[in-house]
Formats: sequence, structure tokens, C-alpha cells
Amino acid sequence: MKPFSFLTLTLGLLGCSPADPLSPGLLVPLTVAEDPTLPFVQVNGTTLHAEAFGTPGDPMVVLIHGGPGGDYRSLLKAASLADEGYFVVFYDQRGTGLSERVPKSQFAGAEAISLMVNDLDAVIGHYREADSQKVFLFGHSWGAMLATAFINQFPEKVQGAILSEPGGLTWPQVEAYLSRSNKIRLFSEELNDALFPEQLFSGRSEHEILDYKAAYFTSVENAPGNPIGNAGPYPFWRNGAVAFDALFETGSTYGLDFTSNLNSFQPPVLFLYSELNTAYGRAWAEEVSAPFSAVQLSVVPGSGHEMLWFGWEGFAPQVRTYLSSLK
Repeated sequence: MKPFSFLTLTLGLLGCSPADPLSPGLLVPLTVAEDPTLPFVQVNGTTLHAEAFGTPGDPMVVLIHGGPGGDYRSLLKAASLADEGYFVVFYDQRGTGLSERVPKSQFAGAEAISLMVNDLDAVIGHYREADSQKVFLFGHSWGAMLATAFINQFPEKVQGAILSEPGGLTWPQVEAYLSRSNKIRLFSEELNDALFPEQLFSGRSEHEILDYKAAYFTSVENAPGNPIGNAGPYPFWRNGAVAFDALFETGSTYGLDFTSNLNSFQPPVLFLYSELNTAYGRAWAEEVSAPFSAVQLSVVPGSGHEMLWFGWEGFAPQVRTYLSSLK
């Protein structure tokens, strides 16, 4: 008689068999390439998880999630803007969230940011019904950086922007902000939780495994006492580990500067920072937002960095007032 494990015995008694942890959909949700029921758009040579709310001809508000490597699930409270007469568009960026996974080589080189900008341009083009339809960008964290990169390249295509705590608009700013916001304590319980998957899946290179392991680092980001002021975990579908690694590598190798043409963008920008993010604050918000010609600087009370999830009620009126002034 061959020996068998307690897990095998338990599963046998329950009438099921042990599943292969590498089977798609068991460790992380399926992407649009694997689940045809998910909403998607095909743009710029890739398939992106995307959806929209409201009347297509209304002024468009495009939500741009953070990361790099995040998804738009924690931004969905902004879908309520559809009730205010806006066409609200969400998408998971290339290789992130529930979008199709792509090889790291697509993010290689100094043109990686331009690829992400062109994806955003293609998403806007997909949903936009007429040239006269106004477009507003609403970016959070890395998404606010990407929105700024878009404005820097295509200032004539955007009629307004809401930027929620972009880490920085140049690489030195990004490094400075990360040094304050992502401090990991050695031997802490959070770090132990984050590194635990290495004991199970070390050495694997599949997207599913890397995305699964990356999800554990949210325990560090949201641990009690975290400097960015999050009240706890926020919802997400799936991390894009390869996209995060590749884009961070691109920034550290080639640098970035999204400010070279911002003075040609004349509409006012609503620039938001949170009350509880001790790594940010008003002084940093003033420094990062300085290259814009016109800025409305505002604090979101009672919230940390993930203000679209934890603090939506606190700054939704500011967002509505800003958008209605430009509508």
C-alpha cells in the first residue's frame, strides 16, 4: 500500500481530488484572454479588460488605475459620475488586472511609457463618439503619472484632469517618494506574510505564479501604521507582476520626465492629496504639481492614499464641482 498525505485523505473523504495549483483560475482570476464573459476592448495590439458606464455621447471621464500593475476595481465608486451626466470609462492597463498578459519584452526600452500612453490614447479613441466630445482624465497614483505623461504628449486631446497623489512626475521625485512611502521592516510579520509564497512557488516564472506572489505585498502596504494612511486592504482583482517589474526597471534605467510640455496645457488641474498619507502632504503636492500652468490643490479629509476607495465620499463633491466647471 502506497503512503498518502493527510491532504489526499481529506480530499478523498470529501469526494474530490487535489487540484493542480498551476491550473488557470485557481491562484488568480482569469484574464480576458481566458474568460470570454469579461468585458474587453482590443486596442493597440492587445486585449484590455474594460467597461464603461453612462451615455456614450456625454463628456468622457477616463479612470486610470495605479501600480504599475494594479487594476481598476478599487476605483469603481467613481462609476457614480455616470449619474451626473458623464460617460465613465475604466480599463486595466496592458498586462495588468484582468487584461491579457504580455511578455516582458513589450515593456523593454525607453519607449515603454510611450506604449502605455498610446494604449490610453487607443482606449479613448475606442469609446469616443465625436471629436467634439470632451475628455477628462482621472488618474490615481501611478495612474495620475500616466495621465500626466499623456497630457505632456497630447495636451490638445484633454479638456481637464484630476490627479490623485502621483508619486512624482520625474524619476528623482519618484525615488524620493518611494523612499518615504514603502519602508519595509525587517523580520516584521507583514514581510513574513509577503515572502511566504516563496516557500511554495520559488523559481516559477509563469504569470499566474508571479501575480499571485505579488498580491502578498499588499499586506505590507496596508499593515497597521502604514505611512500612506490606508485604513486596511482595498479590493483588487489581480496584480500584473511582470508589468510592474518591467516598468519600474524602465524608470530606473532610463529615467522619466513628464513635465517638459505641461506649460502648454491651459485648463486647470484638480490635484488631490490625502490627509493621512504622511509620505505625501501639502508641500510634496505643491512640488509635484508645480509644472502645471493652473492647479486647484485640495486635501481629501480622513483618508490615506487609496482615497477613491476609502475616501470617495469626502472628495466626490470636489470632483463633481471641478468637472461641472469644465463640462
